Amino acid sequence: MSFTLATWNINSVRLREELVLQLMRDEQPDVLCLQECKSPVDKIPLEQFHALGYTYMVARGQKGYNGVAILSKMPIEEAGAEDYAQLGHARHIAGRLANGVTIHNFYVPAGGDVADREVNEKFGQKMDYLSQMREAFHADKPQKSILVGDLNIAPREDDVWDHKKLLKVVSHTPVEVEALADVQASGDWIDVTRANIPDGKLYSWWSYRAADWDTADKGRRLDHVWATADIAASGHSSRVVRHVRGWEKPSDHAPVFATFDL
Repeated sequence: MSFTLATWNINSVRLREELVLQLMRDEQPDVLCLQECKSPVDKIPLEQFHALGYTYMVARGQKGYNGVAILSKMPIEEAGAEDYAQLGHARHIAGRLANGVTIHNFYVPAGGDVADREVNEKFGQKMDYLSQMREAFHADKPQKSILVGDLNIAPREDDVWDHKKLLKVVSHTPVEVEALADVQASGDWIDVTRANIPDGKLYSWWSYRAADWDTADKGRRLDHVWATADIAASGHSSRVVRHVRGWEKPSDHAPVFATFDL
């Protein structure tokens, strides 16, 4: 069984329903994981998604903030949802495909602007969230699993436009990078994107603040596709669909794709 999966921080699924539909038509992923849906589950606009074959969904939502959903052409059943750091936020949903693969869809807190939990509560929440992810995967080692989402950390030097300039900027600070590495190690997760594209600058997010995001190209790779070591070698054809960032009224994230032969 081969399936293609995409992860995309959509920054409001209701506001950008047409962009989701365009991606479905153009790229036709079998599974589409969305973050920052900003919608209660019962308000997610499913009718046209269903018409394109995405008849299955597992999701967690809330009004105006956060929210995660897995839309699928293939049967998928809910496999859990965790409230790491006890924030009361809709930031995680897991679904299980008929072939036994579990897909975890995460939206890790961004962490605010200051990388110091003593003066920035949001940064403390982010670090606690990562810590509890690590503890959960260490206690219950995942197998036959894929983890995707907006993890809000660009871990490698070539995952950001300027490593030295961003060392003190939230999303690329050493303490965050170390925390994410600990999460990855705790579940024996393999970064499928970088396994497939090992070299060179690679971004999935570009700030709205840039007048010309494409020319400036001051991006960060905040969106990830991981797989457990037992199935990671089946992942291939990874890519960032960069041009989507240039669509009309876009999300500031571009979708990240991978195909799995399982």
